[in-house]
Amino acid sequence: MLVKEITAAIEEAAPLIYQEGYDNCGIQIGIPGQEVTGVLLCLDVTEAIVDEAMERGCNMIVAHHPLIFSGIKKITGRNYVERVIQKAIKNDICIYAAHTDLDNVKHGVNAKIAEKLGLTDARILAVKSNTLSKLYTYGPLPSLEVVREALFAAGAGQIGLYTECSYQSGGTGTFRPGAQANPAIGAAGGNREYVEEAKIEVLVPIDREQAVLSALFQSHPYEEVAYELVALKNTNQDIGAGMIGVLPQPLEETAFLAFLKSQMKTGCIRHTQLTGRKISRVALCGGAGSFLLGDAIKQGADIFITGDYKYHQFFDAEGKIVIADIGHYESEQFTPEIFEALLKKKFPNFAILLSNLSTNPVNYFC
Repeated sequence: MLVKEITAAIEEAAPLIYQEGYDNCGIQIGIPGQEVTGVLLCLDVTEAIVDEAMERGCNMIVAHHPLIFSGIKKITGRNYVERVIQKAIKNDICIYAAHTDLDNVKHGVNAKIAEKLGLTDARILAVKSNTLSKLYTYGPLPSLEVVREALFAAGAGQIGLYTECSYQSGGTGTFRPGAQANPAIGAAGGNREYVEEAKIEVLVPIDREQAVLSALFQSHPYEEVAYELVALKNTNQDIGAGMIGVLPQPLEETAFLAFLKSQMKTGCIRHTQLTGRKISRVALCGGAGSFLLGDAIKQGADIFITGDYKYHQFFDAEGKIVIADIGHYESEQFTPEIFEALLKKKFPNFAILLSNLSTNPVNYFC
Protein backbone atom coordinates (compact mmCIF):
# COMPACT_ATOMS: atom_id res chain seq x y z
CA MET A 1 0.00 0.00 0.00
CA LEU A 2 1.32 3.44 -0.97
CA VAL A 3 0.67 6.86 0.57
CA LYS A 4 -0.94 8.06 -2.66
CA GLU A 5 -3.46 5.21 -2.55
CA ILE A 6 -4.54 6.20 0.96
CA THR A 7 -4.78 9.89 0.05
CA ALA A 8 -6.71 9.14 -3.14
CA ALA A 9 -9.34 7.26 -1.13
CA ILE A 10 -9.73 10.19 1.28
CA GLU A 11 -9.80 12.81 -1.47
CA GLU A 12 -12.46 10.89 -3.36
CA ALA A 13 -14.72 11.59 -0.37
CA ALA A 14 -13.31 15.03 0.50
CA PRO A 15 -11.67 16.63 -2.58
CA LEU A 16 -8.93 19.12 -1.72
CA ILE A 17 -10.53 21.72 -3.99
CA TYR A 18 -13.23 22.24 -1.34
CA GLN A 19 -10.84 23.37 1.41
CA GLU A 20 -11.01 27.02 2.48
CA GLY A 21 -8.40 29.43 1.16
CA TYR A 22 -6.66 29.76 4.51
CA ASP A 23 -6.32 26.00 4.98
CA ASN A 24 -3.45 23.60 4.28
CA CYS A 25 -4.90 20.16 3.60
CA GLY A 26 -3.17 17.22 1.96
CA ILE A 27 0.24 15.62 2.50
CA GLN A 28 2.23 17.77 4.92
CA ILE A 29 5.19 15.49 5.46
CA GLY A 30 6.10 12.52 3.30
CA ILE A 31 6.26 11.22 -0.25
CA PRO A 32 3.25 9.99 -2.29
CA GLY A 33 5.13 6.89 -3.40
CA GLN A 34 6.15 5.86 0.12
CA GLU A 35 5.15 2.34 1.22
CA VAL A 36 2.69 2.38 4.15
CA THR A 37 2.91 -0.15 6.99
CA GLY A 38 -0.15 1.14 8.84
CA VAL A 39 -2.28 4.27 9.27
CA LEU A 40 -3.02 5.98 12.59
CA LEU A 41 -6.14 8.19 12.65
CA CYS A 42 -6.44 11.20 14.96
CA LEU A 43 -7.78 14.71 15.38
CA ASP A 44 -4.49 16.55 16.02
CA VAL A 45 -0.86 15.63 15.42
CA THR A 46 1.30 15.94 18.55
CA GLU A 47 4.59 14.41 19.64
CA ALA A 48 2.62 11.81 21.60
CA ILE A 49 0.66 10.89 18.48
CA VAL A 50 3.89 10.36 16.52
CA ASP A 51 5.18 8.17 19.36
CA GLU A 52 1.93 6.18 19.31
CA ALA A 53 2.18 5.70 15.55
CA MET A 54 5.68 4.26 15.87
CA GLU A 55 4.69 2.02 18.80
CA ARG A 56 1.77 0.60 16.83
CA GLY A 57 3.69 0.03 13.61
CA CYS A 58 2.18 2.90 11.61
CA ASN A 59 4.29 5.11 9.38
CA MET A 60 1.38 7.29 8.22
CA ILE A 61 -0.79 9.62 10.31
CA VAL A 62 -4.11 10.92 9.00
CA ALA A 63 -5.41 13.86 11.03
CA HIS A 64 -8.29 16.31 10.80
CA HIS A 65 -6.32 19.37 11.88
CA PRO A 66 -3.26 20.26 9.79
CA LEU A 67 0.02 20.34 11.70
CA ILE A 68 1.38 23.05 9.41
CA PHE A 69 -0.88 26.05 8.78
CA SER A 70 1.55 28.80 7.87
CA GLY A 71 5.06 29.23 6.53
CA ILE A 72 7.92 27.84 8.60
CA LYS A 73 11.29 29.57 8.27
CA LYS A 74 13.23 27.51 10.80
CA ILE A 75 12.92 24.02 12.27
CA THR A 76 14.84 24.26 15.52
CA GLY A 77 12.47 22.44 17.89
CA ARG A 78 11.35 25.62 19.64
CA ASN A 79 7.65 24.55 19.63
CA TYR A 80 5.62 21.37 19.29
CA VAL A 81 5.03 21.86 15.55
CA GLU A 82 8.74 21.98 14.81
CA ARG A 83 9.44 19.06 17.11
CA VAL A 84 6.75 16.95 15.43
CA ILE A 85 8.20 17.79 12.01
CA GLN A 86 11.67 16.76 13.17
CA LYS A 87 10.44 13.50 14.69
CA ALA A 88 8.27 12.58 11.69
CA ILE A 89 11.07 13.19 9.18
CA LYS A 90 13.65 11.30 11.26
CA ASN A 91 11.33 8.29 11.46
CA ASP A 92 9.96 8.40 7.89
CA ILE A 93 6.40 9.07 9.03
CA CYS A 94 3.98 10.64 6.57
CA ILE A 95 1.47 13.18 7.90
CA TYR A 96 -1.73 13.96 6.02
CA ALA A 97 -4.59 16.32 6.93
CA ALA A 98 -8.19 16.55 5.72
CA HIS A 99 -9.64 19.63 7.40
CA THR A 100 -12.09 22.10 5.84
CA ASP A 101 -12.41 19.91 2.76
CA LEU A 102 -13.95 17.32 5.11
CA ASP A 103 -15.97 20.04 6.86
CA ASN A 104 -17.50 21.22 3.58
CA VAL A 105 -18.79 17.92 2.17
CA LYS A 106 -22.25 16.61 2.95
CA HIS A 107 -21.02 13.32 4.45
CA GLY A 108 -18.21 14.90 6.48
CA VAL A 109 -17.62 16.26 9.97
CA ASN A 110 -21.05 17.81 10.49
CA ALA A 111 -22.86 14.72 9.24
CA LYS A 112 -21.03 12.72 11.90
CA ILE A 113 -22.29 15.09 14.64
CA ALA A 114 -25.81 14.90 13.22
CA GLU A 115 -25.54 11.12 13.29
CA LYS A 116 -24.48 11.14 16.95
CA LEU A 117 -27.52 13.29 17.77
CA GLY A 118 -29.89 11.15 15.71
CA LEU A 119 -31.06 14.02 13.52
CA THR A 120 -33.36 13.31 10.60
CA ASP A 121 -33.70 15.23 7.31
CA ALA A 122 -30.15 16.54 7.82
CA ARG A 123 -28.81 18.91 5.18
CA ILE A 124 -26.08 21.50 4.79
CA LEU A 125 -26.80 24.72 6.68
CA ALA A 126 -24.96 27.19 4.40
CA VAL A 127 -24.50 25.81 0.90
CA LYS A 128 -21.68 27.11 -1.27
CA SER A 129 -21.91 28.69 -4.71
CA ASN A 130 -19.26 28.68 -7.45
CA THR A 131 -18.65 24.94 -7.07
CA LEU A 132 -20.60 23.85 -10.16
CA SER A 133 -20.08 24.14 -13.92
CA LYS A 134 -22.39 23.49 -16.87
CA LEU A 135 -20.99 21.39 -19.71
CA TYR A 136 -22.47 21.79 -23.17
CA THR A 137 -21.39 19.42 -25.91
CA TYR A 138 -22.63 18.65 -29.43
CA GLY A 139 -22.54 15.59 -31.63
CA PRO A 140 -24.37 13.32 -34.08
CA LEU A 141 -27.48 11.68 -32.68
CA PRO A 142 -26.39 8.03 -33.09
CA SER A 143 -23.30 8.57 -30.90
CA LEU A 144 -24.62 10.81 -28.15
CA GLU A 145 -25.97 8.09 -25.88
CA VAL A 146 -22.44 6.65 -25.57
CA VAL A 147 -21.15 10.13 -24.72
CA ARG A 148 -23.92 10.71 -22.18
CA GLU A 149 -23.20 7.42 -20.40
CA ALA A 150 -19.49 8.28 -20.22
CA LEU A 151 -20.25 11.71 -18.71
CA PHE A 152 -22.53 10.18 -16.08
CA ALA A 153 -19.92 7.55 -15.20
CA ALA A 154 -17.33 10.30 -14.69
CA GLY A 155 -19.51 12.16 -12.18
CA ALA A 156 -21.59 14.59 -14.27
CA GLY A 157 -25.33 15.00 -14.07
CA GLN A 158 -26.13 14.95 -10.35
CA ILE A 159 -28.67 17.35 -8.87
CA GLY A 160 -29.25 16.74 -5.17
CA LEU A 161 -30.67 13.24 -4.73
CA TYR A 162 -31.04 12.73 -8.49
CA THR A 163 -28.35 11.31 -10.78
CA GLU A 164 -28.00 10.95 -14.57
CA CYS A 165 -29.67 14.35 -15.12
CA SER A 166 -29.18 15.94 -18.55
CA TYR A 167 -30.99 18.00 -21.15
CA GLN A 168 -30.89 17.41 -24.90
CA SER A 169 -31.97 19.67 -27.75
CA GLY A 170 -31.62 19.19 -31.49
CA GLY A 171 -30.34 21.23 -34.41
CA THR A 172 -28.11 21.25 -37.47
CA GLY A 173 -24.35 21.48 -37.17
CA THR A 174 -21.95 22.50 -39.94
CA PHE A 175 -18.22 21.99 -40.45
CA ARG A 176 -15.73 21.71 -43.29
CA PRO A 177 -12.86 19.24 -42.76
CA GLY A 178 -9.36 20.58 -43.39
CA ALA A 179 -6.96 18.81 -45.70
CA GLN A 180 -5.13 17.19 -42.75
CA ALA A 181 -8.26 16.32 -40.80
CA ASN A 182 -9.57 12.85 -40.08
CA PRO A 183 -13.32 13.49 -39.93
CA ALA A 184 -15.89 11.02 -38.60
CA ILE A 185 -18.29 12.39 -41.24
CA GLY A 186 -17.23 13.60 -44.68
CA ALA A 187 -13.77 13.60 -46.27
CA ALA A 188 -10.53 15.46 -45.55
CA GLY A 189 -10.42 18.64 -47.62
CA GLY A 190 -14.04 18.05 -48.66
CA ASN A 191 -17.08 20.25 -48.78
CA ARG A 192 -19.00 21.74 -45.90
CA GLU A 193 -21.00 19.10 -44.05
CA TYR A 194 -24.49 19.55 -42.63
CA VAL A 195 -25.21 17.14 -39.79
CA GLU A 196 -28.28 16.55 -37.68
CA GLU A 197 -26.83 16.97 -34.19
CA ALA A 198 -28.00 17.36 -30.62
CA LYS A 199 -26.71 19.39 -27.71
CA ILE A 200 -26.31 17.74 -24.31
CA GLU A 201 -26.22 19.83 -21.13
CA VAL A 202 -25.05 18.43 -17.77
CA LEU A 203 -24.01 19.83 -14.40
CA VAL A 204 -20.44 19.11 -13.33
CA PRO A 205 -19.06 19.59 -9.78
CA ILE A 206 -15.71 21.36 -9.95
CA ASP A 207 -13.83 18.43 -8.43
CA ARG A 208 -14.97 16.23 -11.36
CA GLU A 209 -14.24 18.63 -14.22
CA GLN A 210 -11.04 16.98 -15.45
CA ALA A 211 -12.50 13.47 -15.20
CA VAL A 212 -15.64 14.52 -17.07
CA LEU A 213 -13.70 16.27 -19.83
CA SER A 214 -11.45 13.24 -20.21
CA ALA A 215 -14.54 11.03 -20.53
CA LEU A 216 -15.98 13.42 -23.11
CA PHE A 217 -12.87 13.36 -25.31
CA GLN A 218 -12.52 9.59 -25.09
CA SER A 219 -16.17 8.80 -25.91
CA HIS A 220 -16.92 11.44 -28.54
CA PRO A 221 -16.68 10.36 -32.20
CA TYR A 222 -15.39 13.71 -33.48
CA GLU A 223 -11.69 14.45 -33.90
CA GLU A 224 -12.29 17.99 -32.61
CA VAL A 225 -14.92 17.99 -29.86
CA ALA A 226 -17.15 21.05 -29.62
CA TYR A 227 -17.95 21.89 -26.02
CA GLU A 228 -18.26 24.71 -23.50
CA LEU A 229 -17.62 24.47 -19.77
CA VAL A 230 -19.23 27.41 -18.00
CA ALA A 231 -18.81 28.30 -14.31
CA LEU A 232 -22.11 28.72 -12.45
CA LYS A 233 -23.11 30.76 -9.42
CA ASN A 234 -25.75 28.18 -8.48
CA THR A 235 -25.53 26.86 -4.95
CA ASN A 236 -24.44 23.27 -4.47
CA GLN A 237 -26.65 21.26 -2.09
CA ASP A 238 -23.80 18.87 -1.32
CA ILE A 239 -21.05 21.40 -0.49
CA GLY A 240 -21.05 23.94 2.32
CA ALA A 241 -20.71 24.68 6.01
CA GLY A 242 -22.63 23.37 9.01
CA MET A 243 -25.71 21.18 9.05
CA ILE A 244 -29.33 21.42 10.15
CA GLY A 245 -31.72 18.62 10.97
CA VAL A 246 -34.69 17.60 13.10
CA LEU A 247 -34.90 15.56 16.30
CA PRO A 248 -37.15 12.46 16.12
CA GLN A 249 -39.11 13.92 19.05
CA PRO A 250 -38.97 17.50 20.47
CA LEU A 251 -37.23 17.79 23.84
CA GLU A 252 -37.38 20.31 26.65
CA GLU A 253 -34.31 22.53 26.56
CA THR A 254 -32.67 21.12 29.68
CA ALA A 255 -33.41 17.57 28.57
CA PHE A 256 -31.80 18.23 25.22
CA LEU A 257 -28.72 19.81 26.82
CA ALA A 258 -28.33 16.72 29.01
CA PHE A 259 -28.68 14.52 25.91
CA LEU A 260 -26.16 16.67 24.02
CA LYS A 261 -23.67 16.48 26.88
CA SER A 262 -23.96 12.71 26.97
CA GLN A 263 -23.82 12.08 23.22
CA MET A 264 -20.92 14.45 22.59
CA LYS A 265 -19.00 13.31 25.70
CA THR A 266 -18.36 16.83 26.93
CA GLY A 267 -17.71 17.84 30.53
CA CYS A 268 -19.77 21.00 30.31
CA ILE A 269 -21.78 23.13 27.88
CA ARG A 270 -21.62 26.93 27.73
CA HIS A 271 -24.96 28.25 26.54
CA THR A 272 -27.10 31.35 26.25
CA GLN A 273 -30.28 32.00 28.22
CA LEU A 274 -32.92 29.35 27.55
CA THR A 275 -35.99 30.48 25.60
CA GLY A 276 -38.60 28.24 27.21
CA ARG A 277 -39.37 26.58 23.87
CA LYS A 278 -38.83 22.92 23.06
CA ILE A 279 -35.87 21.90 20.92
CA SER A 280 -36.83 20.32 17.61
CA ARG A 281 -34.79 21.89 14.82
CA VAL A 282 -31.04 21.64 15.46
CA ALA A 283 -28.27 23.53 13.64
CA LEU A 284 -24.63 22.64 14.21
CA CYS A 285 -21.07 23.16 13.05
CA GLY A 286 -17.97 21.27 14.11
CA GLY A 287 -15.07 23.40 15.35
CA ALA A 288 -15.52 27.18 15.33
CA GLY A 289 -18.87 27.97 13.70
CA SER A 290 -20.04 31.33 15.07
CA PHE A 291 -20.14 32.70 11.50
CA LEU A 292 -23.17 30.47 10.85
CA LEU A 293 -25.45 31.82 13.58
CA GLY A 294 -27.38 34.00 11.12
CA ASP A 295 -28.04 31.00 8.87
CA ALA A 296 -29.24 28.95 11.84
CA ILE A 297 -31.69 31.67 12.91
CA LYS A 298 -32.89 32.27 9.34
CA GLN A 299 -33.66 28.57 8.90
CA GLY A 300 -35.66 28.37 12.11
CA ALA A 301 -33.26 26.38 14.29
CA ASP A 302 -34.12 26.19 17.99
CA ILE A 303 -30.50 25.65 19.00
CA PHE A 304 -27.09 26.17 17.41
CA ILE A 305 -24.30 23.83 18.52
CA THR A 306 -20.64 24.61 17.87
CA GLY A 307 -17.38 25.49 19.64
CA ASP A 308 -15.02 28.40 20.31
CA TYR A 309 -17.72 30.99 21.02
CA LYS A 310 -16.40 34.29 22.40
CA TYR A 311 -18.04 36.16 25.27
CA HIS A 312 -19.60 38.99 23.27
CA GLN A 313 -20.81 36.64 20.53
CA PHE A 314 -23.25 35.03 22.95
CA PHE A 315 -25.25 38.28 22.98
CA ASP A 316 -26.08 37.72 19.29
CA ALA A 317 -28.65 35.05 20.19
CA GLU A 318 -31.01 37.85 21.33
CA GLY A 319 -33.56 35.34 22.60
CA LYS A 320 -34.18 33.97 19.09
CA ILE A 321 -32.15 30.80 19.55
CA VAL A 322 -30.08 28.93 22.12
CA ILE A 323 -26.34 28.90 21.44
CA ALA A 324 -24.58 25.84 22.88
CA ASP A 325 -20.77 25.81 22.90
CA ILE A 326 -19.65 22.24 23.53
CA GLY A 327 -15.96 22.87 22.84
CA HIS A 328 -13.85 22.65 19.68
CA TYR A 329 -12.31 19.27 20.42
CA GLU A 330 -15.57 17.83 21.70
CA SER A 331 -17.44 18.79 18.51
CA GLU A 332 -14.86 17.13 16.26
CA GLN A 333 -13.65 14.21 18.38
CA PHE A 334 -15.52 11.64 16.28
CA THR A 335 -13.98 12.80 12.99
CA PRO A 336 -11.37 9.98 12.93
CA GLU A 337 -14.31 7.58 12.70
CA ILE A 338 -15.06 9.08 9.26
CA PHE A 339 -11.52 8.25 8.09
CA GLU A 340 -11.82 4.78 9.59
CA ALA A 341 -15.08 3.98 7.80
CA LEU A 342 -14.00 5.10 4.35
CA LEU A 343 -10.49 3.58 4.53
CA LYS A 344 -11.65 0.23 5.92
CA LYS A 345 -14.28 0.04 3.20
CA LYS A 346 -11.60 0.65 0.57
CA PHE A 347 -8.83 -1.40 2.21
CA PRO A 348 -10.56 -3.96 4.48
CA ASN A 349 -7.42 -6.01 5.17
CA PHE A 350 -5.02 -3.16 5.90
CA ALA A 351 -3.95 -1.77 9.28
CA ILE A 352 -6.22 1.25 9.87
CA LEU A 353 -6.05 2.20 13.56
CA LEU A 354 -7.83 4.81 15.67
CA SER A 355 -5.59 6.68 18.09
CA ASN A 356 -6.05 5.84 21.76
CA LEU A 357 -4.97 9.32 22.86
CA SER A 358 -6.91 12.48 23.58
CA THR A 359 -5.20 15.52 22.07
CA ASN A 360 -7.57 18.03 23.68
CA PRO A 361 -5.41 20.88 25.04
CA VAL A 362 -8.33 22.22 27.11
CA ASN A 363 -9.00 20.81 30.58
CA TYR A 364 -11.99 21.49 32.82
CA PHE A 365 -12.25 21.81 36.61
CA CYS A 366 -15.88 21.05 37.44
